[in-house]
Amino acid sequence: MCSLKNKFDADVLVLGLGPAGASAAVRLAEAGHSVIAIDRKVEAGVPVQCAEFVPSMIGQAVGDIASSYRQSIAAMDTFLEDEDKTHTPNFRGTMVSRADFDKILIKKASDAGVDCRFGMPIRRVHADGAVELSSGELMRARAIIGADGPRSLAGKAIGQVNTECVETRQITVPLLTNHDATDIFLSNDIVGGYGWLFPKGDHANLGLGVLPKLKSELKHLLEHLHKQLIDQGRVGKTITSYTGGLIPVGGMLDAVGYLADIPVLLVGDAAGLANPITGAGINAAVQSGEMAGSALSSSLRGETQALDDYREELEDLFGASLNRALRARHALLDHYRDGGKADIVALKSAWIAYPEYWAAR
Repeated sequence: MCSLKNKFDADVLVLGLGPAGASAAVRLAEAGHSVIAIDRKVEAGVPVQCAEFVPSMIGQAVGDIASSYRQSIAAMDTFLEDEDKTHTPNFRGTMVSRADFDKILIKKASDAGVDCRFGMPIRRVHADGAVELSSGELMRARAIIGADGPRSLAGKAIGQVNTECVETRQITVPLLTNHDATDIFLSNDIVGGYGWLFPKGDHANLGLGVLPKLKSELKHLLEHLHKQLIDQGRVGKTITSYTGGLIPVGGMLDAVGYLADIPVLLVGDAAGLANPITGAGINAAVQSGEMAGSALSSSLRGETQALDDYREELEDLFGASLNRALRARHALLDHYRDGGKADIVALKSAWIAYPEYWAAR
């Protein structure tokens, strides 16, 4: 009979070393489990695929983020077509270097004893729980954490797939005026998403998100927004970096499944925890990672209800806000069917700065 030592490479295999995967790995390793965490990226957090805004509460969840700090955020300014700017005070948070942020979490994981491996893309996750790398190597563990993003192969293996996403494109440009707010741009031209200007000292992240079927329009829309802000004297012409990626916006998936007798827990974007309206997901990634790590540790130690408890805790923590946002998103998108447009009331009903969003649905 094959021993556990020979059958499995580790107690837990974590797929993805972003904030969700690293947070889960830390909890598991600190609880005494052997953990291997793999990521397709060659270097932690690079390339950056994030707007890099972290709400204030995240500091409590993650601990010290001083090494990734770039700027404090005090408010949010929303620009809605020809309407006057809406200023939302006390919308506080921190702009970070996402690459540094990820490295901090990965160092914590390594220090806790996690075997962190980079440059290891996954080909597929098999029905028996074996994880096949692009090299053809198979890895096995007693349990799997799926932290591998919006197109999670772990999620696909257990039948949980993000079916609604937003395509994003972002550039970094010089910021010519001091600014401590996140700027949001809403328009009928930006279908299924919004534009943003997030300041980072003397530079800013400028980006857009739209429905995937409109991906070809991203370049033009972003160039137009960039030109507007240049003409206003707010940003410079020089572009120092480009990035982009997918954000899941279809709401929470069932984050617990099994492959044969191997439990699989989804976290962060893989679990559909990004907000369907704002796209925000770092806080949910860290929290779900920590929760999944604790739940899986308990399950591996024989607590039979631990994984069901994880599912229920996700619903309790994120369900109401995600469901509200998803209803608002779908209501807005209904206006665009058959070539239609959204009126001002509909646009306001789909953004968190306006009371219309918070009205009962």
